[in-house]
Amino acid sequence: MKLYIAIGVVVLNLLYLFFTKNLKYFFFKKRKNIFLRLLYSRVYKIGIPFLLLIDVNTFFYLFDDRFPNSNVKFFLNLFLISWLFYEVLKYIIYTAITIKVSKKENVRRELFSLVINLTKVLIVIVIFVAVLSHLGVNITAIITSLGIGGVIIGLAAKETIGNFFDSIRLVSEDAFHVGDWIETKDFEGFVTEIGLTATQIRTFDNGLIIIPNSKLANEWVKNWSRRMIGRRIKFWLKIKYTTDTDELRRVVNEIRVMLQKHPFIVTDDKIKSRLRKKMQKNALFSIEDKYGVRKTLLVYVDKFDEYSIDILIYAFSITVDWEEWLRVKQDVMLKVLDIIKNSKLELAYPTNVIFYDERKNLWKN
Repeated sequence: MKLYIAIGVVVLNLLYLFFTKNLKYFFFKKRKNIFLRLLYSRVYKIGIPFLLLIDVNTFFYLFDDRFPNSNVKFFLNLFLISWLFYEVLKYIIYTAITIKVSKKENVRRELFSLVINLTKVLIVIVIFVAVLSHLGVNITAIITSLGIGGVIIGLAAKETIGNFFDSIRLVSEDAFHVGDWIETKDFEGFVTEIGLTATQIRTFDNGLIIIPNSKLANEWVKNWSRRMIGRRIKFWLKIKYTTDTDELRRVVNEIRVMLQKHPFIVTDDKIKSRLRKKMQKNALFSIEDKYGVRKTLLVYVDKFDEYSIDILIYAFSITVDWEEWLRVKQDVMLKVLDIIKNSKLELAYPTNVIFYDERKNLWKN
């Protein structure tokens, strides 16, 4: 009987190696399919602790006379079962993420990351308690005797515990997601990971900052990624002083019309179709404030400066992507220059005028 079991386990190991190799080749050809890639990677990782669990127990079964009442068997089984449980949980979580991504739904990846990190902590605690119980340690007596020691440890770990609860606050309040561009008074960058006690920020100069969650939870955070439509374009056009107010009005109106007709500047007509579905689903609050939609368009004579009449140009590009926004802004500025070029107005710039008096003997009596 033992011989057949040993042969069966060897065959199972060989089949696992054979099928994983061929499955990897198959899924590599289907690498554009995210779900298939995920299925392979997760099943492969689940299979390792599962197969080791079978191998370890088969080994102890075949040689049980050599390992009577061995603690090694218990520790190995405990470790492998915990590993298997962790990999199965990750498979469930990653599958849920993949399904949501395939449906183009909003995914809170940091929430799944938080669950995984909490699971790691719980698994370690369970293993620790199980090992102590197996060794005959009275867990109840240890918990009871903690008393003052527990209070001391709690006070020493107060900041860590505070950071942990602040991380839950950040996730529950939906302050930012992984991948968001955020800014505080001290730093600016993209969120790469929201951990149990700290958040990792990748700065624009490619540095990595690790910030305690308590700092983020108790200070202001500007989230630049929470805007659906509209990235601001704002500048002043400086015109030489003129008394031709009719021409000034005409130029201001022409710039306004140009912006209204520009295909990448926000107006009601251009974004109506994008907002229709959200307006149907969410009628209880302002769509513009909730999702970050800005459509203000202003072109006005704004002020009389020392050497110029300043025209304020204030609008929003439809895109919020930085590079696309730069292209739109550049196009708007060039079109404004063309309008000035074809008008009677001229651009102003700082000048100094020096008067030279040619009269002689000015200071003689």
